[in-house]
Amino acid sequence: MRPAKGAYSFLMFSILLLAQMLTPDIASRLAELPLHCIQQEYPNKTAHTIEAEVDAKLTPRQLHPSFYGCFDWHSSVHGHWMLVRLLKTTKGLPKEQQIRQILAESFQPQAIAGEVNYFQNYKLSKTFERTYGWAWLLKLDEELRTWDDPQGREWARNIQPLTSLIVQLWSGYLPKQTYPNRTGVHPNTAFGLVFALDWARATKDAKFEAQIVQRAKDYYLKTTAVTAIQEPDGTDFLSPSLEVADLMRRVLPPAEFPKWFSGYITPAGLTNLLKAPTVSDRSDYQIVHLDGLSLSRAWCLYGLADAIPARRQRLKTAAKSLLDAALPHVTAGNYGGEHWLASFAVYALSQAK
Repeated sequence: MRPAKGAYSFLMFSILLLAQMLTPDIASRLAELPLHCIQQEYPNKTAHTIEAEVDAKLTPRQLHPSFYGCFDWHSSVHGHWMLVRLLKTTKGLPKEQQIRQILAESFQPQAIAGEVNYFQNYKLSKTFERTYGWAWLLKLDEELRTWDDPQGREWARNIQPLTSLIVQLWSGYLPKQTYPNRTGVHPNTAFGLVFALDWARATKDAKFEAQIVQRAKDYYLKTTAVTAIQEPDGTDFLSPSLEVADLMRRVLPPAEFPKWFSGYITPAGLTNLLKAPTVSDRSDYQIVHLDGLSLSRAWCLYGLADAIPARRQRLKTAAKSLLDAALPHVTAGNYGGEHWLASFAVYALSQAK
């Protein structure tokens, strides 16, 4: 018996993803997820701290004219990043004009000015999205700045006031951050510094780069035998152990990093991190985080494989296995996963290359 047309389409989509083939059709299918949610205002988790009664009456779009959709601010930002990435890397993208139209609306100068206004004019907004959302904003800016496209260059200019403000906030925060956050969710310090360091190097911001490198060494250089055997927590979408390693491979000289890594993680801990977590309920907005954990572990392992030749094959094999475990579920869940998982999938596939 042949499968129904819809089932066959999903089957072929899953097969191509498992083969890590980002064809125009597959890219278009993934793009449908942020296209669907970027302008969907509700449901919404604003994370806004109400300072006065009038604040309670503000809608997500009034608070955040550019990044009000996709359930929360950071997911909207990395949804925008994903669409830019797909435009940049996929020729013949079927939904290109629709994507460009939506991005053009989000990146209007007046909309970005509204985002800047939020950070500047609310007393308690200085910590808003620190540092996960900040990191994705810099990744979006990096993608735009390194894209040879007239519209992309215009959008890069338009978002500069927000990017500059985020860099200013981050530069002011790092000297005060005595201890790193080693969580597996949004406040994870190492993840944020990875994207911040990539941005600083891409934009040749030597001062910010030096600050990040120094803080990374302060936080992690002497860390040994991490308790990776205890991962994951039940709602992790980042591996605390692997995110640190992904940062330090960027910070340490290539000849020094493998030695540091050998002391940093135990054999049992590493073995534990190479296994895909069990995802018991993809309709649960928190449990579905674990699909994202497989994807983020995979992108870390691909980077580590290139940095540690003696472990290359083992780490690459594990990374592919983690992708295989998560990719078929990127579009098979509900809004709890669909509003953000595609971005993780696209980033993981970009690191696999």
